[in-house]
Amino acid sequence: MSAIPSAQYSLILRVEIADRPGMLGRVATAIGTTGATIGAIDLVQVGARLIRDITVATTGPEAQREIVDAIEGVDGARVVDVTDRTFLLHLGGKIEMRNKRALRTRDDLSMAYTPGVARVCEAIAADPDKAFQYTIKRNTVAVVTDGSAVLGLGDIGPRAAMPVMEGKAMLFKEFAGVDAFPVCLDTKDTDEIVTTVQHLAPAFGGVNLEDIAAPRCFEIEDRLADALDVPVFHDDQHGTAVVVLAALLNACKLTGRVLGDLRVLVVGLGAAGVAVTKILMEAGVPDIVGCDSRGAVHTRRPDYLDGSMNAVKRWYAENTNPEHRSGAPADIIDGMDLFVGLSGPGVLPPEALARMAPDPLVFAMANPTPEVAPEQAARYARIVATGRSDYPNQINNVLCFPGIFRGALDVRARQITEPMKTAAAQAIAAIVREDQLREDYIIPSVFDRDVAPAVAAAVAREARATGAAPAEQHTIGFAAVDH
Repeated sequence: MSAIPSAQYSLILRVEIADRPGMLGRVATAIGTTGATIGAIDLVQVGARLIRDITVATTGPEAQREIVDAIEGVDGARVVDVTDRTFLLHLGGKIEMRNKRALRTRDDLSMAYTPGVARVCEAIAADPDKAFQYTIKRNTVAVVTDGSAVLGLGDIGPRAAMPVMEGKAMLFKEFAGVDAFPVCLDTKDTDEIVTTVQHLAPAFGGVNLEDIAAPRCFEIEDRLADALDVPVFHDDQHGTAVVVLAALLNACKLTGRVLGDLRVLVVGLGAAGVAVTKILMEAGVPDIVGCDSRGAVHTRRPDYLDGSMNAVKRWYAENTNPEHRSGAPADIIDGMDLFVGLSGPGVLPPEALARMAPDPLVFAMANPTPEVAPEQAARYARIVATGRSDYPNQINNVLCFPGIFRGALDVRARQITEPMKTAAAQAIAAIVREDQLREDYIIPSVFDRDVAPAVAAAVAREARATGAAPAEQHTIGFAAVDH
């Protein structure tokens, strides 16, 4: 799959150009020969030589030198400076804390801080539940990582993971009004992570686990969910699973399928692959085969029989693939309705898709390079979805986690249950009306502002209905003040 210009590799080129007719056109032509695309062109300085800022989208970091050389190959043009727009966006971090209340007078100060704050502290000390009423706890989520499994980058550590966690916090705020804070821990020890998050929990209304390697992530989530009275959600697992189910619900509508008849091949059995399998089983999909790097997982595989298979994979072997199908993905894809890829590039030859059931569904979600190139998959599949924003049907967790937490926080849910996740998937799917459904539109855009409120409402309703949230809620505002 050839590289295409992308905003993530966009540059601002400050170029000095001789003030002669046709010079800007010659510079633009030179840039075009490199495969980059030109966006804005801004005039910075006028004189004997003009200075312009030219914004270009390129195909990758290596393209910068080629573009600079092409421009400077034009007689009368010189590159003064190059700015990487992605690094510029991250300069100084992407989030900040702002005050909600103004401090203009002594009276303001005496209520916000000493001496008035003492009365609020005493009220919370007498009734800790009031922390949800009188502090930021009611609207805050800790985004917790150890940086051991960052998407597409792997084990890069807590400091290098910070830009991703800041980005997560931006999405929480932008789409659901939730105040999220990066908590990047300098340890990979499961006990230390669990203990640290327990100690931090009083300040937060929820915990979003992120980019923690499997299989530790499963134990960490389970232990924290048991220990804390606020919801814990591992987005790499459950966010992906929710959005996959949402896309599948609409794909089934479009192709006349029912979940109870589907045969599914899942390739990649890390955190996301296992969670996708579990949510599909919960939704009624009866026939799932999963493949890891050794091939199909089942109870007759040597590592299951000799006890070397880890506990999560053992669960997988015991609950899927009852026919004990063996081999690589291409060996067992025959007759499958849905291929779900959560592994890496090139794990499946495109021509193998021809052996799937009629009108096959291909969700190839490895990023940035899918398991099978979408253009090649489209020759065989009725519907193709990816994890990328530059193709239709992007399966992106941002459709899920802001609304999930918004709904959970709104009703003070103690946990995020399987029915709440299913309700979220159904809400996402319902955003796309049946008269809008088509092969390249089975899932709403990540910028559809109707998604997060719909998910929040569905999650809140399900939490109340199933007892995951307290029966009575505090009313926030003047009426709730104890006199």
